[in-house]
Amino acid sequence: MFGEHHSLPLVLINLLGLAGILIWHIQGRHRPTARLVVQILFFAGMSLVLWFAGISPYHLDDGELQDAGILLARSARVLWWLHLAWTMIGFVHIYLTLNRRPHEAHLLQDLIVGVVYLGVALSVIGFVFGAPIGPLIATSGVVVVIIGLALQNTLADVFSGIALALGRAYVIGDWIELADGTEGRVVETNWRSTNLLTGGHNVVVLPNSVLAKQGVTNRSRPDESHQITLTMRIAAIHKPRLVEEIMLSVLQGCEGIVMKPPPAVALKTIDAIAIEVELMFRVASAASRMAAQNEIIDLVYEHCKASGVSLALPAQSLVCAPPAAPTEHAAIVRPIPSGANGRETFAELSRPQPSA
Repeated sequence: MFGEHHSLPLVLINLLGLAGILIWHIQGRHRPTARLVVQILFFAGMSLVLWFAGISPYHLDDGELQDAGILLARSARVLWWLHLAWTMIGFVHIYLTLNRRPHEAHLLQDLIVGVVYLGVALSVIGFVFGAPIGPLIATSGVVVVIIGLALQNTLADVFSGIALALGRAYVIGDWIELADGTEGRVVETNWRSTNLLTGGHNVVVLPNSVLAKQGVTNRSRPDESHQITLTMRIAAIHKPRLVEEIMLSVLQGCEGIVMKPPPAVALKTIDAIAIEVELMFRVASAASRMAAQNEIIDLVYEHCKASGVSLALPAQSLVCAPPAAPTEHAAIVRPIPSGANGRETFAELSRPQPSA
């Protein structure tokens, strides 16, 4: 018959476990600290009852394996293991919240929670129900291999997401740019993908495996400021020093750029047609690039017009016409003697003369 000395402690453990579950759900997910306090209190109370009653959570006593006692004993131990898992998860959540931003640690927290629940489930199966864990783990391994082969791409995204989260290449709110030119602000990260909000207010969903393979430039580190290089072509009839002074006055008069570090002007090349100038400046964030470029271009036009400086034609517009075919009508200029003064005049013939 079920031992009387164990009946009251096991009933008390079951009541504490059920009350802890009820209060845990009432508090909700938005109060992690209060949840952790409740989990610790109820887990500590259940552990003290087990300790004072001399009940082991790892195996059932012979006296408990009779009649209704087995159900009461197993439920008490299952509740104890469940509260142990919740207490561990609560500590992990508080630790990640205090040391990192919650969104950044989302993947890491999910991974730890999965490991904790898996360990507790195996412990309940082995210790409480007495089932052999070895064959179960072996069978699970075969199933995991089969599932892994069928979900290679998905698992690649999952592990790439874990690697990116641990490496902290970017966090929620960072502006990043990929090697293929895709760029935007990170608005969400999950197990499989990362979502970017582009400058065109579109959301681009990128698999984590793609991000792990490509080069990622984080434009929000070490700060949000972003450097821009704008190329201008000025007609080569002006002095390069004058062009440099005009471009510097343009940059100094722009309100949409950052003055520390100060903007700079570089005379890149010069030829018979144009002086190529690079305007290098920084903006407060990548999102303000367009407004700053528009203001710079407008100031360049105003300063050049006020100073009498002309812009050069684009290099692509300078083309050479192919020579005329022999059969086409071509203007031929030949010298014609003009008499006694020994000078020669030139006449234009509309078509080639026949050979003599």
